[in-house]
Parts: sequence; C-alpha cells; structure tokens
Amino acid sequence: MKKRPVERPKNLNLFTIRLPLNAVVSILHRLSGVALFLVLPLLIYVFRQSVDSEQTYQAVLHHFDAHVIKVLLVLISFAFFHHFYAGIRHLLQDVHWMTSLQKARITGRLVFVLDAVSVLVFAWWLWS
Repeated sequence: MKKRPVERPKNLNLFTIRLPLNAVVSILHRLSGVALFLVLPLLIYVFRQSVDSEQTYQAVLHHFDAHVIKVLLVLISFAFFHHFYAGIRHLLQDVHWMTSLQKARITGRLVFVLDAVSVLVFAWWLWS
C-alpha cells in the first residue's frame, strides 16, 4: 500500500508570518530603494525651483516650514538612511565579512539602530 504524502500546514495570512531580522532588513532595503527612486523626480524639481531665482528659493523655503512637508522629509530620510546603512551591510556581506548567522543578526540590529539615531538627529535638526 502506498503512503499518502503528509500535508504540511499552509499559512496564507501574510500578517501572521514572522520573518527573520535579516529578511526584514533586506525587504526594507529594496522598498527604500524603490521609494527613493520614485521621489527622485520631485526632489530634482524642488532643487531646480530653488536655484531658479531668489523668489522661487524663498517660496521653497516657505513650503518647507509646513509640518506636513517636514514629516514627509523625515520619512524620506528614513528611506535614505536605511538604504544607505543596509547597502553598506550588503556590500560587506558580498566580500564575505560578517556572514555568519549571529554576526548577520548583529549587523541587522545595528542597521536599525543607526537608522533610528540618524532619523532622530535629522528630525531634531529639521525642527530646531
């Protein structure tokens, strides 16, 4: 008699899946890269406006005083800092530095700590 294959449980609810820290860092690295790519035309446009004339520079400064714009800048800074630090981590892993599971977890935590510190410093500077 032929044995039936054991059916493994399937979890289709993506909100209950617990990803390892390294997977979260990697996924956020990709998402932050996409976010930075999508916001780049807007940043180039704002830069172009700021160097066009004295009046447009003052208008850009006036818009940056709005709290909504400051919150958006802090979100963009999180994407930038995370992409930067996680990119350095990935490059170091590509040259086989810190590739053991324990060291990878430590550097993953370090990326999040550096993200938090950098975003907080940027937000403090922005609102001071």
